[in-house]
Amino acid sequence: MRAAMTRLGEIARVTSGGTPDRERPEYWGGTIPWVKTSLIQNCEINLADIDEFITEEGLKKSAAKIIPAGSILMAMIGQGKTRGQVAILKTDAAINQNCAALILNEGIDARYVYQQLLYRYEELRNASNSSGQQNLNADLIRGFKIPLADAPQQAAIGGVLTDWDTATETTERLIAAREAWASATTKKLYQRKAHWQPRRLGSLLREVKALHGDGTYVIGSVGKNGIKPRSEVYSKALSDNHERNILVRPGWLCFGLASNVMAFGVNDTSQTYSVSPAYKTFQIVEADPRFVEGYLRVFNARLSKRYLITSARQGKAIDFEGLLNVEFYIPSLDEQRRIAEALAIMQREVDVSRALLDALKRQKRGLMQKLLTGKWRVPLPGAVSTTQEPPHVDCHHLG
Repeated sequence: MRAAMTRLGEIARVTSGGTPDRERPEYWGGTIPWVKTSLIQNCEINLADIDEFITEEGLKKSAAKIIPAGSILMAMIGQGKTRGQVAILKTDAAINQNCAALILNEGIDARYVYQQLLYRYEELRNASNSSGQQNLNADLIRGFKIPLADAPQQAAIGGVLTDWDTATETTERLIAAREAWASATTKKLYQRKAHWQPRRLGSLLREVKALHGDGTYVIGSVGKNGIKPRSEVYSKALSDNHERNILVRPGWLCFGLASNVMAFGVNDTSQTYSVSPAYKTFQIVEADPRFVEGYLRVFNARLSKRYLITSARQGKAIDFEGLLNVEFYIPSLDEQRRIAEALAIMQREVDVSRALLDALKRQKRGLMQKLLTGKWRVPLPGAVSTTQEPPHVDCHHLG
């Protein structure tokens, strides 16, 4: 049986807060946590996350009010992602006037309501636009409907989806840690050693300009993370006119521009890319292509500052004459390959973690669609279910 649709105003008291006068220093720097809209980012808000505090006088002399822990907060304004985002408040705190607080009735599971609002984020944003407004308000929120499962199912569904969130957050922290470790290790690997020999960068690069000609190639583009199919870099429609393009064959280095940093990448695939003639392409000689690319990435910020110049025609341009005259120290080819392989292993570990993260997010979205619409019920201890149950998911085989 599908859960009945219920207005939020029937299961919660909806209110908002206020901001004490910032011109009155006696209102600020107290002991009362004060939550602003920017903290509401589809998350839990703990005491440690709050960076502003007000005094008892500030509370009394403003519209601010204490919201109890366990309430749901919702951002009511914002033209970007902010409007409609939610958070579970994990500590008693005051809130500002742009936050709505859903103080839930007894017996309503906060995690369940939170997950319902996460799932219905676009509906919430559309509700704010349907009346010609760009913001949510208390009346719109009170009238917003969600399916309300019975209390045991609320707790069970909220628990299952919260576990998925925990797994996702843990994986995100793992990715951040692996990326930080890889970055620090890479810098150490590229630190000059006594036996390394000085070489001019240009002595390792031979410019080539292979015209597109006949053949079918993947249209590529160079961004901050290297060369990729253009559809992954740009969402805009692509022109079919590529006759003037040049080729980037496997192992070649390609330079482009992205924002205010140098963009480049080695084509480490087995396919040949077709790119704009505005790019420059190089064969790498007497060096491992991955090692050279790694060197450029380690020192990208420094090189960009020195060799990325303003161009009247293009806005930004690379001073290739200066860049190719950069002198750096390089080990033997065997050592280059060992360093490049170490970097590749670290990157593969990050890629595996990212694949796991993508799988977790996809599977959670699928679970939300089933559990939060009432298509599936979570089996409860001792209960005999008459509806289809969700299949067992083995997290060890994700990705």
